[in-house]
Amino acid sequence: MPLFTSQQHPSNGDPHDSRFHSNIATVPPFRLSAWIRLHGVDLITMALMGAVGLGIYEAPPAPSRSFPVYFQNGEVVYPQFAYPLRNEILPIWAAALIAFFVPFFFFCLFQARRRSVNDLLTTTMGLLKSLITAAVFQVWVKWLIGGLRPHFYAVCQPRVQANAAPSGNGFAALMYDRTVCTGDKNQIDDALESMPSGHSTAAWAGLFFLALYFNAQLKVTSAHNPAYWKMILMFCPILGATLIAGALTVDEFHNWYDVVAGAIIGIACSLVAFRQTFAAIFDFRFNHLLLPRSTSLFHRTPYLPSAAGPYYTYRPPKEWTSVDLPFTREGGWGWEQGQAYVGAPGDATVLSGGGMGPYRRNGLADNEPRIRSTSGPLNGKGPARAGVVPEYGSGLDVGEGMATGHNAV
Repeated sequence: MPLFTSQQHPSNGDPHDSRFHSNIATVPPFRLSAWIRLHGVDLITMALMGAVGLGIYEAPPAPSRSFPVYFQNGEVVYPQFAYPLRNEILPIWAAALIAFFVPFFFFCLFQARRRSVNDLLTTTMGLLKSLITAAVFQVWVKWLIGGLRPHFYAVCQPRVQANAAPSGNGFAALMYDRTVCTGDKNQIDDALESMPSGHSTAAWAGLFFLALYFNAQLKVTSAHNPAYWKMILMFCPILGATLIAGALTVDEFHNWYDVVAGAIIGIACSLVAFRQTFAAIFDFRFNHLLLPRSTSLFHRTPYLPSAAGPYYTYRPPKEWTSVDLPFTREGGWGWEQGQAYVGAPGDATVLSGGGMGPYRRNGLADNEPRIRSTSGPLNGKGPARAGVVPEYGSGLDVGEGMATGHNAV
């Protein structure tokens, strides 16, 4: 079977059959030309944003900050800016590569089950939106606002005598500007652009997006209790972003508030980019579902390759494709026939007649939940007392359905 196709497989009726979850609709064929036309404006916009960001990054800092050097008694006013210049633990290009290629690796890895070129490319576009937006945002702030790096004095090498009378400007003539610096011009420019941290911005924009992706595809926060390793995996990119950002305070290239500002920018951009790409951020029922795009400036006629409309709407499970399911099969995902717990519990299609799984096919009676009590009903009827277990018309209770539909991953 080709990697990016999905077909229906016959089932022998045994819900324990490993192929049982494959009884889903066929993924529409992928058309690269249509995808490029639909996303062409975004591709051009991202290229322009990248050019703007690079131009601002190479420009000299706009403001000329005033700073004190010594008190009248010869003490350094701000020793937090007097650290020595050291080599970076992680250069900015390495942080940018990690922020993109680590998530992209897992996007590709998860295609072993999702099997959709559109899913891979569109998810990668969401990641790039997060990274590029965050990068351009932070270079604007860095260029126009900036701040002193912890090694600023070491780079500046000011022409100010420690015990001499102050000769600057401002109150008591304590303030100076970069004209008193004798160090390397490029290093001085860089030392004036401390806030926010580009490393932190890139790391959080890319790796927090990956953490959201893990949560959506593995259902770390869901309606069932997932395997512990999924929680660990979800926190790995968060740990990575924290370490990348924190390393900047170790090599004295950034102040702690520079790192925090970069993290806020990166997280904000990743949240918006993820929500633009998927139907939800934290709602486990829908946060794995790609939002469709049917028109663009280069594709005016609506592109509707499947029964789905131009925007996301609820569909019954029998119309799902492999892309409509998350990567995980734990918790009943993908086990559509004969299961008492399938797909997204509480899906709004239950209210509109679509139902969850096969229960709606046989009428309301088959979908109507009943309560079986382990200690008997009150007055012989009505709600049960302690130990209630919901049942469905299919004859399977929750425990049996989970046993037949459960998969370890």
